[in-house]
Amino acid sequence: MTSIPASDEASGLATATTAPRPSAHRTEGSPHAWWRDAVIYQIYLRSFLDSTGDGIGDLAGARLGLPYLKKLGVDGIWLSPFYPSPQHDHGYDVADYLDVDPIFGDLEEFDRLVHDAHRLGLKVLMDIVPNHCSSEHAWFKAALAEGSGGPARARFHFADGRGADGELPPNNWHAMFGGPAWSRVTEPDGTPGQWYLHLFTPEQPDLNWREPSVGEHFHEVLRFWLDRGVDGFRIDVAAGLFKHPELPDSDDPTIDERTRDSVNPLAWNQPEIHEEWRRWRAICDEYAARDGNDRLLVGEVSVPTPLEQAKYVRSDELHQAFFFHLLTAPWNPDVFRKVISEAMRDIADTGSTVTWVLNNHDQVRTVTRYAGEPATGEVSCLGPARARAAALLMLALPGAAYVYQGEELGLPEVVDLPDEVLTDPIFHRTGSRQHIRDGCRVPLPWSGHASPFGFTTGEAVAQPWLPQPEWFADHATDRALADTDSFWHLYREGLYLRRSLPQMGEGPLVWMESPPEVLAFIRGDGLVCAINFSDHPVPAPVTGAPILASTSCPPGTLPGSAAAWWITDLTG
Repeated sequence: MTSIPASDEASGLATATTAPRPSAHRTEGSPHAWWRDAVIYQIYLRSFLDSTGDGIGDLAGARLGLPYLKKLGVDGIWLSPFYPSPQHDHGYDVADYLDVDPIFGDLEEFDRLVHDAHRLGLKVLMDIVPNHCSSEHAWFKAALAEGSGGPARARFHFADGRGADGELPPNNWHAMFGGPAWSRVTEPDGTPGQWYLHLFTPEQPDLNWREPSVGEHFHEVLRFWLDRGVDGFRIDVAAGLFKHPELPDSDDPTIDERTRDSVNPLAWNQPEIHEEWRRWRAICDEYAARDGNDRLLVGEVSVPTPLEQAKYVRSDELHQAFFFHLLTAPWNPDVFRKVISEAMRDIADTGSTVTWVLNNHDQVRTVTRYAGEPATGEVSCLGPARARAAALLMLALPGAAYVYQGEELGLPEVVDLPDEVLTDPIFHRTGSRQHIRDGCRVPLPWSGHASPFGFTTGEAVAQPWLPQPEWFADHATDRALADTDSFWHLYREGLYLRRSLPQMGEGPLVWMESPPEVLAFIRGDGLVCAINFSDHPVPAPVTGAPILASTSCPPGTLPGSAAAWWITDLTG
């Protein structure tokens, strides 16, 4: 691979036909569309870096890791939830949207993190969870204490049960994490009472967004954190919020399997959602008008098609929405080309940019997923090779990209965690290890040859909240930085070139003719990206040496399961 100077300066960087020039899409003094091609690093806070020795990552640890991320070359960070929470779903069950859980720090530590990130030129996004709160939230406690028919229950979906004594759930909906989507409460007088809706777990009651006070509160929440300097929000379950007003039965009564978000159209993707996103966008635009710096709204929008997703990123709604179709695409050139083309047609045509992702805290890690055996943990050489190639492909696409922590280290999934350490509510709700997410959330290895691998420090160091396997030593950050052929250097050099080359950023993508197992496209004025999906070498689509390749790539050849970038003159 090309060696990037430690100073991140362009001098000395060789290319096939020309040297990188300052990028027109990243000039100083033009901050208004920083998000359109930004690369954001997702920090899963409890697994990033522990500063206190309790075995759980925290805000101070994230702050200590900022120079590492600046050196990697990302544009900002997205923090997983750090609100006060009983942690039934690791912070996605929020008990108070206006504070910090003591296990992660406090508001002052959050302010220091934002300050240091901005000093380094990094944006800060935080997770917001508007579909549901914790059963420990003051609102829900009041609803339980109030009894049937009171205004406190209007903030949630309480309903009488069916059957002679109300002993059956109000409808046949099932929860994302297994089992029925309804739980019955005991009323203040001790009698069996109404049921409440929870599309994830009983500890996460769904909020009723048809009740105006719910939206009003979240508008206050947005302003609270915007006033503290955040640059935007990643919105959890952004296609949820509104349910069908009559809560009718679903045509899909399955209750024994975890579903996809978009399966039940009665609980997802209701038309009223768009007006609420316009309200959120207006608040962000208000702050942007004050200082010229956009505040970003990026949604976790799980809907069936790119065309449906495009409705969420119209000019007065969310700025962006994660494009999961690339993440879920099998290792197949025809499927990759199809989903990329649909994204460019349907998403980019709205005036937004596509937000590409290959992984996150809910998915099997890329190295293991591409190896084809995530259930057994067998990671053949194909897994790392394909993950490296896919990373270069993603970084060459027009739009924004999100990188999940540890992907830059080539971390595989940890698939053999003992049952007794598993914390994912999916496992505890279903009794099945299928779809569990603990394996991608094991704390990062930073240094050394044994757990905790530099993840946690202090006088009395606790074990990491999930155990790290011995083989994590091979992926520790200190080794990755020392090995110029590592995943880390591939990401760093790809990010450097993405920031430096004028062909990158926004702009067109033109497909090239290529062999059946190869995808190749042109960006801007003569930058070619090609990815070989087969396991055997093929002729390179252009002459000359690549400026960056996912593996050793001799001139004129593209190895199997590899990708490369070239800059060349295509006019002749």
